[in-house]
Amino acid sequence: TGPHSAEAESQTEWTDVQKKIIPWKNSTPSLDLETAFQDRAAKLGKSNSRLIVVASLIDKPTNLGGLCRTSEIFGASALVVGSLHYIQDKQFQHLSVSAEQWLPLVEVKPSQLVDYLQQKKTEGYTIIGVEQTAKSVDLTEYCFPEKSLLLLGNEHEGIPANLIHHLDVCVEIPQQGIIRSLNVHVSGALLIWEYTRQQVIKQKQQQ
Repeated sequence: TGPHSAEAESQTEWTDVQKKIIPWKNSTPSLDLETAFQDRAAKLGKSNSRLIVVASLIDKPTNLGGLCRTSEIFGASALVVGSLHYIQDKQFQHLSVSAEQWLPLVEVKPSQLVDYLQQKKTEGYTIIGVEQTAKSVDLTEYCFPEKSLLLLGNEHEGIPANLIHHLDVCVEIPQQGIIRSLNVHVSGALLIWEYTRQQVIKQKQQQ
């Protein structure tokens, strides 16, 4: 007993909650993620959300750190990044405020995204792109499926054409200003919140 044992117990719990999968193809990601979701929900008393946020195309540590924080706060089930090296970046850590310790992180390189998206489709996920296209659905009119995968575009190029073809739907955020482009973290946060409002908060109200 004593402060040292309490600290050791805290360290053990911290390690148990932190789940990282490197890389996704060399393991059984579905099983690992399912375990991570249940473990996290049980330990933290959070909703067992089925929203995967895919940020593999994003390369600014500040945006990734902010998305990590937002994803954790609203109970997303996982954040997918292009490289787990980002979490060592001081800018990432400054924005994430340790959220990476409480959120399952998955490494999927941009070159692996087509395979990853196809796999998630077979698992029943709807692939949602945050992008303005001719067929985009207004966010205020879109009903998120329970198993939603949110693909965010690169800061400059957005979502490349070869990935647009793999999306089930593009959702755009209604805008009224002159500037027609939101920061990618802001865009992601708005959709993460709307998924949470529809799927998580409504479920709690019904219980």
